[in-house]
Amino acid sequence: MATMPYYPETIRTSTAAALTLGLKRGRFYRNARLGCINVLLTYPDGCRANCAYCGLARQRSGRDASKSFIRVDWPVVRTDVLIDAMNGKIDRLRRICISMITHDRAADDTLALTRILKESVNLPISLLITPTQVDRHMLALFHEAGADRIGIAVDAATPEIFDRYRGGMVHGPHRWDRYWECFDDAVTEFGRGFVGSHLIVGLGETEKDMVSAFWKTCQAGGVTHLFSFYPEPGSFLHHQPPPPLASYRRMQLARYLIDTGVVTNTDCVFDSSGTLRAFSKPGLNLDRLIESGRPFETSGCPGNDGEVACNRPFANSEPGPDVRNLPYRATNDDIDRIRMSLGADFLTNRHSVR
Repeated sequence: MATMPYYPETIRTSTAAALTLGLKRGRFYRNARLGCINVLLTYPDGCRANCAYCGLARQRSGRDASKSFIRVDWPVVRTDVLIDAMNGKIDRLRRICISMITHDRAADDTLALTRILKESVNLPISLLITPTQVDRHMLALFHEAGADRIGIAVDAATPEIFDRYRGGMVHGPHRWDRYWECFDDAVTEFGRGFVGSHLIVGLGETEKDMVSAFWKTCQAGGVTHLFSFYPEPGSFLHHQPPPPLASYRRMQLARYLIDTGVVTNTDCVFDSSGTLRAFSKPGLNLDRLIESGRPFETSGCPGNDGEVACNRPFANSEPGPDVRNLPYRATNDDIDRIRMSLGADFLTNRHSVR
């Protein structure tokens, strides 16, 4: 008698995914549509890491640490129920993303979950992996099992900030060098352009530091998926405010221009405090770029149509007119607000050169 393949019996999924699949009641602000079902491994003993800004940190205080993560609740569902729900909504979905946590079983469970989802649901699969738990051989097994893209949540723009909030200074297991070593291995296995770094604006870096991290990702053969810091209740950084909106908008522009090959880090002009003041690229039509709204949309893995599928509606800011990552195409009103947030000084100095 054949035995059923093992895979985790339960999984967590984002609030947006639960709404999209009809597993939870509610509606999206401005009728935003989620294109990617994000799922997260879960264990009774939780995550072994202790990242200072994360709702999953093992020493998180206050609220039930099993609940919120990147601002929203992630309800636990049976994996077979999730599979049935995805197949029932397959016409509106374009990707699945499986996120690991730091746990001894996470790599093997991610592999098993990749296999069953590839077999059961006709959608491309991304993995957000934890390099602390993954070696090069496991990357090859992930690829063989059906994952076509890899995400790595480096999060911090510099090794010092990484260590302060993810590594030794918070008694965490993660190491900057290991994350980038794994990034290189993932690009070797999956190919250039198929590996993404997650970077969070607002952990104490300068804008120049963040642009250097964009460029490091680009030079390694990857692309950047950008997040704005959001203070998670009960985390060590619950008191720290999000970055100023103007700063985040500048970083969205720089990220987009670097990822699309329009500028390099040397085309970015900074003042003495490390704040981005202009782009020195000859012929750059910044007005047209802003008018398109594309730099300000969520950056994430695409569907088979090449458009971003993992648009994570309202994952790092409250719904409202100044939502930080647009999960929909910008309207004229959105563009007007973006121009206002960037400020006249930045816009009028956009063609200046060092």
